[in-house]
Amino acid sequence: MAKITVDGQSFEVDPKLTIIQAARDNGIEIPHFCWHPALSVAGNCRMCLVEVEKTPKLAIACSTQVSDGMVVQTASSRVLEARRAVMEFLLINHPLDCPICDEAGECKLQDYAYAHSIGSSRFEEDKVHKPKRVALSSLIMLDTERCIMCSRCVRFCDEIAKKPQLTFTQRGDHVELTTFPGEELDNPYSMNVIDICPVGALTSREFRFKARVWEMSATETVCPGCARGCNMNTWVRNNEILRQTPRYNAGVNGFWMCDYGRLETFRSVNAESRIKSPLVQKESALGEAGWDEAVAHAASGFKTFRKGELAVLGSAFDTNEDNYVIRKFAHDVLGTKNIDFRRHIAPGSDDDLLIRSDRAPNSRGAVEVGVRPAEKGMGFDAILQGVVNGTIKAMYVVDDVLLTMPDIVQVLSRLEFLVVHATAENEGTSIADVVLPAAMYAEKNGTFTNFEGRVQRIRPSVVTLDRERSLDGYAMSRLDRFGSQFDRWLRGSKKDARPTWRIVSGIAALMGAKFKYQSAEEVFDEIAARVEAFHGMSYKKIGNKGLPLNVGKPAHTNVPA
Repeated sequence: MAKITVDGQSFEVDPKLTIIQAARDNGIEIPHFCWHPALSVAGNCRMCLVEVEKTPKLAIACSTQVSDGMVVQTASSRVLEARRAVMEFLLINHPLDCPICDEAGECKLQDYAYAHSIGSSRFEEDKVHKPKRVALSSLIMLDTERCIMCSRCVRFCDEIAKKPQLTFTQRGDHVELTTFPGEELDNPYSMNVIDICPVGALTSREFRFKARVWEMSATETVCPGCARGCNMNTWVRNNEILRQTPRYNAGVNGFWMCDYGRLETFRSVNAESRIKSPLVQKESALGEAGWDEAVAHAASGFKTFRKGELAVLGSAFDTNEDNYVIRKFAHDVLGTKNIDFRRHIAPGSDDDLLIRSDRAPNSRGAVEVGVRPAEKGMGFDAILQGVVNGTIKAMYVVDDVLLTMPDIVQVLSRLEFLVVHATAENEGTSIADVVLPAAMYAEKNGTFTNFEGRVQRIRPSVVTLDRERSLDGYAMSRLDRFGSQFDRWLRGSKKDARPTWRIVSGIAALMGAKFKYQSAEEVFDEIAARVEAFHGMSYKKIGNKGLPLNVGKPAHTNVPA
């Protein structure tokens, strides 16, 4: 270990670290633009200049390795003057776009201009003009005038995405960022360059001009796009998701997330086709019904069939809590051993960075909490075959993705009685006897278990009518701070969707069972008490980084059948 002193504070650090790394690890932030902890060192912005004792020149903290006995000043008069000079050079040709720039409120240049610049410009000549509104792809817009040539985006494409697509052309103050000839910035992780751009040069064409950062709420959650479970923030305004951005978790996704998870997973939450209330077959047609009527119809329908004629399909898109309750319902209430879920695998779609071929977020969790055939019970394929040959006559389907698959819908149409959870109307909902609107990942609390066995929290970022009813006085008092904005959220939130565990508990109650859960956390506490793989866990312990499953014993062996 090397002993160094930074701004009068002494630390013992790994001698392989640079000054900026050592300082950051010990709570001292050195201003920087081009340095990023996951990228190679470029050393071209000069914002991280520091004073090292017995060294005649100021050193750049991002590439200067620490040594034993080193004494560093990050805020001496020489350093502060150098920072002011760097900021002055960066701002000479930078356009005054803050009032219209999407990066406002998140911009390092803006922050550092307040903290480290002189507050005025001595430059009286014409600024250098460069191309604006350059479409690098269908997803990303470049404003070349705003670029400070930090090269973060270039290095990301080279080193992380492994697809070199960006470069600098020209020289001096006419340098421009651009794609290679004939190239688009179209790698599967391209939008990460927007996150790491320290200014407003690279922006999202999807999000462009929709909202300011201070107008949105940010919720820590997990991406449902694949079994990786990338940590992310969901950004909401007026009860509508406007964007999703990666949230750092070294044990899962680092700093990154793929473009699919960022853009496609929330579209269905905002979709106009969302089912807004329960539907029940009335006179050979689906009609709207209240929750009490729909749940009663489902319960009375299941009671008319024998145990062996019933089957339940859980969902790898639902939470551990949802799947646990559906398993409990199948075993304890319906008495059926025919329970399973479909694996949503896209062979060959995984890569060496984040994307997994398992396109569902909770396949591992569904197995761990017991959504699988009991002894002598039917698995997924056998259940479908049982429908075809007439041995399975009624089914409870929680996975609404199945309802979009024509071949499976054709099989399900043979059933005498079908209850489904759905988020949007589709071909499958038209054949159901009862359609129950289900909450999506952004509308409920719960946990997912990723392919590596890490249990992670998801949290609601948008309001449903069910969630509004369940808000306690403390939550309402917090939301009241938003005043009329919260009122607009509720008026715009017309979906009466409920989480699976709550829906199933309601049906179970009418069939004589007592599932007395009041929250997803209560369900999880029962999982932690009864399922060995989750033993000792709690929402508090899971926190915002997750916990690994207890895998000392064979997985899923202690779930009560």
